[in-house]
Amino acid sequence: MWYLCVFYHRLLDYRRPEVESLAELFGGPGAGEAVEWRLLENHHADSPFHLVRLPGDERLAAQIANRSLLVKGIYELWGHGATYDELEKAIKEYPDERKLPYLTPESSFKIIVDSFGKVISFEEQNEIIKGFTYIPFEGRVNLKKPDHKFFVLETDDYGSQNGLPPVAQKTVFFGREVGAADRHLLPTYQLKSRKYIGPTAMDCEMAFLMANQGLARPGKLVYDPFVGTGSILVAAAHFGAMTMGADIDIRVVRDGRGPDCNIWSNFEQYKLPEPLCVLRADNNLPPWRPGLKEIFDAIICDPPYGVRAGGRKSGGRKLLKGIIPPYTVPDEKRENHIPSTAPYSLAECVHDLLHLAARMLVIGGRLVFFYPVLRDDDVADVAKFPQHPCFKLVASCEQILSLRYSRVLLTMVKVEPYTEEIEKMGEERHQEFRENHQKWMEEGNLHSAVFSPAEQDGKPKFDKDSKPKYRGKYV
Repeated sequence: MWYLCVFYHRLLDYRRPEVESLAELFGGPGAGEAVEWRLLENHHADSPFHLVRLPGDERLAAQIANRSLLVKGIYELWGHGATYDELEKAIKEYPDERKLPYLTPESSFKIIVDSFGKVISFEEQNEIIKGFTYIPFEGRVNLKKPDHKFFVLETDDYGSQNGLPPVAQKTVFFGREVGAADRHLLPTYQLKSRKYIGPTAMDCEMAFLMANQGLARPGKLVYDPFVGTGSILVAAAHFGAMTMGADIDIRVVRDGRGPDCNIWSNFEQYKLPEPLCVLRADNNLPPWRPGLKEIFDAIICDPPYGVRAGGRKSGGRKLLKGIIPPYTVPDEKRENHIPSTAPYSLAECVHDLLHLAARMLVIGGRLVFFYPVLRDDDVADVAKFPQHPCFKLVASCEQILSLRYSRVLLTMVKVEPYTEEIEKMGEERHQEFRENHQKWMEEGNLHSAVFSPAEQDGKPKFDKDSKPKYRGKYV
């Protein structure tokens, strides 16, 4: 059936893909593709109010709402209108067989008044609630733990100066709550209270969104090849998944800032299952034996793309150029030895990541990773994203970081088994992508493209008007 899905006003590109991923998680294979969306009349695409049709009963809707980071609530819509008179008419026309089971004397209820783009005073809320006497509530009111919650949601024609998506006319909704978000999740895991973080630690909200896109759940194995301080693995572990991680910097994965401030401290802090292992490993030279494949259910990561931290790979400049021969570390120095490293371009990093995922993910497994783009490009152009014959791109969600560049969260599903023929096709795709893509894909050029002055015909290429004017963080 159709539900009213109300989103939080942030990370607008991520909202629908997250719901579709959670439908796939709780509804089974194919459920994500069966989700249907419909915009309300006179509502902008960035409006928080969307109609959604889910391939299941109310239990699926409740599961999605409870786990989602961006869904405020999912409601059975009893009626809506431009005025309260139109709303009354719509509610009276809604089938009694759908309404009466929730209005019985044995049940308790509560009516909540909420709004978007305006503030409704406490006195106005009471007057609105008193106006629903035409609904035959027979149960008792329970403000703490009611059996059923009913919501009045109101948005107004506040004009274009409010900093929010435009609304053509006032709309009032009335519906029964089917599922609501867990409001305690983000305050519990916020970075400012975490024991061990680094300069590139993933924001907790984004880490949980990535875990949702990767379908993390009990019984699944999630791997992060650029684990850092473990923010993504913490989110996956919260949802019950088994975790593994790797990083090229042994000081991060082994030492941290001491015995009580390292990756393991973060899992102890939240009483989560520790990772199966955290490796010192190079994404360019993965440690897996040749015959090993298809063991991970999801690979979720944030590759280094050279803005705040550049990628590194094993070898060192002199070794890679052949100036010095390969060497063996003496046994007495192995415990404290820090291997030399060399710059790792984004093009090579993404190619190695796709190769690793094609080989190590199970069929149906998901690869979720961030990919940087310049803001003057067409972000929606799928041809600009890296491709591999093993994978199907199911979602691309942009997060604006500045006027100059943004990053896109790519979600890919493995649809073909990994073979030698597929490996050759993957190399051809990589070479074609590398030749046709922007020059800033190579080492250092993304950083210079972001931070160097950008001018066009003697004028700045970017201005404040090129960014969406909606209020709110990450919009």
